[in-house]
Parts: sequence; structure tokens; C-alpha cells
Amino acid sequence: MKLCVIILLCALFTLTQQDRCVCDLTNSETVFPHEKLSAVDDNVSKCNNNIIPQKALEIESLLLGLERRLPQLQEDVSVLEREDDGELYGTLSLQVIENELTAIKQLIDKLNITTRGNQRLTTDTTEQLEDLRAEMTALEKYDTLQVVKRQQANERLKRDLDQCKNGHHTTTQPTQPPHGICPHGEFLNITGPSVYTAGEYPGSYMYGAWGRDPKPVAGKENWYWLVMMTSGNKYSNYVRLYSSLSSLIVGVSVPGNVLIHTSNPTTNTIQGPNVVLYGEALYYNCYNQDAVCRFNLTTKTVTTVRLPKGTRFNSKGNFCHLDECYPFTDLDLATDESGVWVIYTTTQDFGNLVLSKLEEGAPPTLSQTWHTSVYKQAVTNTFMACGVLYATRYVDKETEEIFYSFDTSTGVEKFNIGIFIKKMSPNIYALNYSPVDQMLHAYCNSKMVSYKMLFG
Repeated sequence: MKLCVIILLCALFTLTQQDRCVCDLTNSETVFPHEKLSAVDDNVSKCNNNIIPQKALEIESLLLGLERRLPQLQEDVSVLEREDDGELYGTLSLQVIENELTAIKQLIDKLNITTRGNQRLTTDTTEQLEDLRAEMTALEKYDTLQVVKRQQANERLKRDLDQCKNGHHTTTQPTQPPHGICPHGEFLNITGPSVYTAGEYPGSYMYGAWGRDPKPVAGKENWYWLVMMTSGNKYSNYVRLYSSLSSLIVGVSVPGNVLIHTSNPTTNTIQGPNVVLYGEALYYNCYNQDAVCRFNLTTKTVTTVRLPKGTRFNSKGNFCHLDECYPFTDLDLATDESGVWVIYTTTQDFGNLVLSKLEEGAPPTLSQTWHTSVYKQAVTNTFMACGVLYATRYVDKETEEIFYSFDTSTGVEKFNIGIFIKKMSPNIYALNYSPVDQMLHAYCNSKMVSYKMLFG
């Protein structure tokens, strides 16, 4: 603001008893309307609270329900046509069809209500945004020093520089074989479950993960590992080893536990169920950190690698479906033919999935990173196979769908994979792909389940 200082003639100066010179100061500018700016800020916060990804997720889930119900209705009608004898079978088939039509009508009614609500929200928000734009334009006249314009110019310059810098990144050579080139062919379907067991601690630990080491040391090619969230369904401080699949099923762990730390939780112990074992080292989300820990099972040492600034952690970027979010699933570790990966989200990606390749070492390092357009809280789990990221979503208590893929070799995203997993429990809390035998290992409500992935 410009201040005009009216300097009176020396003859008009007034000397006080303390011999101080007194001047009159006059502000020629209009007083800045702080109340108006505060009101604009409140309106922006309301808009942000009203427009949330979960609203789009709700419509997507309702459409998915219809997509699955309509073929079932068609099948029921075909049964009626085949079995109708005009009496008993016809009556039963008609009853089944009536129930299906009722369920479909309920879905359509809910979809219509949700759609109309979103349309009203869109109209109201558009009007609010126009009002906000006009109010902010009016407030710009108070920026007589053009601070805002200079900040906007600086932001544009910074964005252009970042794009230029990212465009000239050298591509980090991946471990062999190259990700995106699958020796098994294209992922086509999934069968099973082929393994279903409560293991050594039936019903004791709801959250956990299990699987095989894709890069085992000599003599441990057939070993399996198990990590259970033993403290509050959130934390763990050891990995349990089994010398064979049969030993895991019957609950006989001859090697026993490999302890990370005697306390649970504490610095560098396990937080969240999404862990993997690779090359005789356990990779997991470090306790209370936006970092990946690597625990060497041989030397019993832990090294860490920090994830990018803005990474969501401490249960702020979980996997979710409409009815539930899985606590402390911010970071998901995955293995495939080329090594170890970490899947997460950041504030600057607005909650969308981010994928980074981890290179072995002590400490491990982040190499290449990919940014996707799928919202993490619309996903229940992820896994990697042949350099392709796959994401699942909840359909119902019996079914999970692999609906999304991201190919790191081409950058191509697909939202119509349409491969369904038959669940043995309502929720899958961890998924691990084993490139050793192309099995997909799931940890579901304290149960261990595995499926065979089919390539061709």
C-alpha cells in the first residue's frame, strides 16, 4: 500500500513537551477487506469438502453392481425358458427372476438418487466457483505492488522448469529380466483358490501377509514366510519362516521367528500388512515413517530409504472400499520377475497411486517412478507381475475384481481388466505375486489363500 506522508511546513510542526516532532500520516489507499478474503477462504474449504472422490466411487460401485446383476437376470430367464412346465419349476424360476428384478430396481433407484444429487452438486459448485473467481478478481485490485502476479509468473516458470527437467531424465536400467516383458505371456485369468489354510494361529491375527522369496538363497528355494500384525492389527516385529508349504499349513515352523527388535512397535519395526521378502531381506513400511525399511535376515540389520516429500503415511492414504478402509496400508510392497516395488500416494498426486522401483542395496534406493490416474482409496489392493501394476476393488463379500493395470514399459493404463477373484473371506488385506510359480498369495481375515495366475 502507498502511504502519503504529509509533511507540514516547519512552522506548522508541533513540539511536545518532550521536544518530539509530530507528523500527520494519511493512508490514501482503500482499507483491505480482510473479512471478504476470510469469507472466500471459507467458501473454498466448503467446496473442497463437498467435492470428494468417494462420490464418483459410489456411482462406479453401483454401475458395477448392475453390470453383474443383468447377466444373472438373463441367465435366470434362460433357465425359466428351459424348465418351464407351467407348474412347479415355472413358479420357482419366476420367483427367482422377481427377486433379481427387485434387486436391480433398488440399484437403479439408488443410482438415480446419487446421480441427481451429484448433478445438483455440480451445478451449485459451478456457480460457487464463478462467484469465487469474481471475488478474487475484485480483490486483486488491492495488490498494487503486483505481488500475486509475480508469484503466479514464478509458479508457471517453476512448472515449466520441472517439466523440462523431468523430460530429460535418463531412464534407470531395471534389474533383469526387463519389467514389462513377460516371459510367461499376457496375464489372462486366475483360478483357485488352490491353498486355503488358517495356519499355525487360526483366527488370531486378522492382518498380515505371506508368500515366497522370489530370489532365495541356496537351500531355501521351497521356504515360505509369514508376517502377522501382532500388535493392535497394525504392527509387527518379526517374520516367521517355514521350510515348506506343508509345514506352513500344519503350523510347524522349524526355523521359527527372525526378530527385528524386541519391542513392538519401535523404530524400524513393521507398520502395516503390505510386506514382501526378496533376496533374504524383508521390505516393509517403517514404523511411523514415510520410508521403506529393508531388514536383512542374515545380518539382522535394518536400512531405510525415504519416499518422496508429501508421501501419505500413518493411515492417511489407505486402501479402501465403500464400507471400510484397511488401516496402515499407505505403503504396499510388491515383488515380480524384476525385483521389488513400492506403491503409495502423495499429496501432490491428489491421492492417486504412485509406483516406484526399488533397487537392492544397503540401503535400497529408489530408481524410476510412475504416476497413475487411479485413486488409491478406490482400490483395495495392488500387486506386480512382469512389470505391470494391477489393482483390485471390492465387489461383494464373495468377489474381488482385478479391474486396473498400468504397464511400466509403455505407460498404458487399462480400467477394464475384468478378472474376478473368488474370496474365502470378506476382505483381502494383502496380495503378493510369486514369480517363482506364478501364484498370487492373499491374506484374508487371518486366513492364507493362494490362486494360480494364468498367462498365455
